[in-house]
Amino acid sequence: MKSKPARLGRPAGAVGFSSLWLRLAVLCTGASAAVAVVLAVAAWLTANAAAAGSVIFAAVVVISFFAISLLVGHFVGRRNPSGAIGAFAVVYLVKIVGFAALLIWIGTPVWINPPWFGATGIVTVVVWQAVELWGFSRVRLQIFDEPDDDAPSGPSGGSRD
Repeated sequence: MKSKPARLGRPAGAVGFSSLWLRLAVLCTGASAAVAVVLAVAAWLTANAAAAGSVIFAAVVVISFFAISLLVGHFVGRRNPSGAIGAFAVVYLVKIVGFAALLIWIGTPVWINPPWFGATGIVTVVVWQAVELWGFSRVRLQIFDEPDDDAPSGPSGGSRD
């Protein structure tokens, strides 16, 4: 997942995606959902359908929670790259309060299998974070502007001999 220089008619960023954030959202969601499917099948075979439902519910909550941040990165980062961190902080606070309120409001459904729900939540978070770190580690982002070749070097404007 290396960024390539923009070519005519092709947006900068990862191949097939107009945004690093969207590519990461797809990769992380795919990996997390795949793990959730494996866990759901295991839960169904070893416990019951309620355990499999607990796995799917936990995975949906975690994937939703983390995908919101990447979508904010996509939309805010395009319009105001320097404001993306502030937006992440605000969205993180809103997500924590919102998801906590949602889970308190709906309560614990009677069909939830707490061990499967909790284990899936932890596994999904770890998988999401691992894929996200892997994705970010392959991106080459320019942080500083390259100096112009015509610009004089050194404090006096000339080159040292």
